[in-house]
Amino acid sequence: MRKANFDSEFCGNLPIHHINTIQPYGAVVLLDKHDLRIIQVSANIATYLDLEPQAAVGTVFVTHILETREEFLMRLEESVRKKITVELTVSGKPIRMWATEHELYYMLELQLAQQNNPSQFGGLQQVRQLVAELDAVDELQEACDLIVRNIQTMLDIDGVMMYKFDADWNGKVIAESKTDALEPYLGVTFPASDVPRQARELYLKNPIRLIPDRTYTPARLYPVINPLTNAFTDLSASFLRGVADVHLEYMANMEVMGSMSLRVIHNGKLWGLISCNHSVPLDLSFEDSANLALLTNVISTKISSIINSDEYQFVSNLQQDRNRIIDQVYKSGVKSGTLDDELNVLDLFRATAAVIYDGNQRYVKGETPEASFLDDVYLWLQAKEIKQVYATHNLASVIEEAMHVSDQASGMLVIPLSGSEPNYMVCFRPEVVKTIEWGGNPHQAINFDVGGKTYHPRNSFKVWMETVSQTAMPWHEQELQIANSIRSFLIEHKH
Repeated sequence: MRKANFDSEFCGNLPIHHINTIQPYGAVVLLDKHDLRIIQVSANIATYLDLEPQAAVGTVFVTHILETREEFLMRLEESVRKKITVELTVSGKPIRMWATEHELYYMLELQLAQQNNPSQFGGLQQVRQLVAELDAVDELQEACDLIVRNIQTMLDIDGVMMYKFDADWNGKVIAESKTDALEPYLGVTFPASDVPRQARELYLKNPIRLIPDRTYTPARLYPVINPLTNAFTDLSASFLRGVADVHLEYMANMEVMGSMSLRVIHNGKLWGLISCNHSVPLDLSFEDSANLALLTNVISTKISSIINSDEYQFVSNLQQDRNRIIDQVYKSGVKSGTLDDELNVLDLFRATAAVIYDGNQRYVKGETPEASFLDDVYLWLQAKEIKQVYATHNLASVIEEAMHVSDQASGMLVIPLSGSEPNYMVCFRPEVVKTIEWGGNPHQAINFDVGGKTYHPRNSFKVWMETVSQTAMPWHEQELQIANSIRSFLIEHKH
């Protein structure tokens, strides 16, 4: 069975950043950048301003605080620039404020300073300890295990797991630290629809997603439409952004009450997530969230450093082997230099078989498929007029006959040897049969009611086994670059 793609286009198109509600463990206030007038608030604003939403909108925010306008602007700029919380006294109450700047307005998120005391978070000292321990680690798995253990201790929660996204955005759990209160998921893969495209995009804007209590009552924004943008307010950067009902139901099905997700970024892309889950509400303040958001930068930097170091060594070895093969071709010709010497293209491209098509001649190396299949490949290459390097790790999806030789040829790399003649070097990789342990049936990730208007997540996360066949180890991007350099050299060498 071939590997399916479970990235749900339906879920990925839901406007979750325009949900227009917040979680009421804080309040939202939008200020016009021009005059600091309140233009929009959350329905629970009376807890903070002692005014109902209708009365609060239109007032100047600094009339509600103890600080002067100048002091407020200084703290506002500090929160925006440093991505930290700052203190204010609002309507006589000590408040922590988190601010983000938008084109026409500031978004303030307010939280009563005493409502999260004592915090569930272990604090900056434990963050520093994790940073120090990570400095001594240079293996990816060791780093991931260390991170989840430390975060579970920091938060004193039931479970923390880190999962890494694959090329199809399915997330495999690669590290886990948990109590007996939660089910184990180490090694389990969750389909891409669990973190759909739009949610993944939000993690590039906001490093943390906190849901303290899935049973919360949403607080709507008033007025419904942002008067400056004439649209729903974009809550992408908000700690308090409301949660889609389908995700709250998903949490309930996992028997999780409070959750938090931290992003892991590598080379500017979402590499994975750290999922923190608790069987009771998760009590964290804005300040805790801000500190954990900063921690995601440290974690991402460390993960990237290890990956880039491993990548550098891989590329360095690849280039050295490429250079040796080029020297061999200079000394003994294309066939001998690429196929017959001690170091050959099988070693270079981690292949198990290779064939050179040169006019009426065919030269083979390794565990090649039967001759009739090699004939079929040659005809396919000519029919497709392959002129550039071509690679696939699922050959049966493009050449049907490959289904019968998958144990020898499930992956194929093609290097054209001429700009005008149908001459090629082809490397094959064998089938790698994989058994994927899915967290529930991925084909039932989203289930619609009769009529198709309402939908629900799967209600079981019991391991669902799937065997993926007729696929090979994928070709690495750097291998394709080396293949292109080999192609250029061999074409020039023939001339």
